[in-house]
Amino acid sequence: MPARATGARSGAELLAVRVQPRARRNEVLGWRDGALRVRVTAAPEGGEANRAVGNLLAEALGVPASRIALVRGAASRDKLFRVDGLSPADLRARLLTLAERP
Repeated sequence: MPARATGARSGAELLAVRVQPRARRNEVLGWRDGALRVRVTAAPEGGEANRAVGNLLAEALGVPASRIALVRGAASRDKLFRVDGLSPADLRARLLTLAERP
């Protein structure tokens, strides 16, 4: 699992995500090339895929969707999300759990 950079806000961590839109289902695939790979069913139009990724991350990490914010990459498959309210250790532990899922 790659190292995380602390976000500009206190208690915020940054998470690199690689997105595949228009997939058959919403799922977290695991780590590849330093980014968490995810698939979402939403189309990359009008911010739908970005919202779907935020909701998927919130559900997977067990935090409210309001604590997940897109920082960079709104029109790209490579995105950077800020996760508020989790300590670096807690975020790492939850991400390890995601990566180990079948």
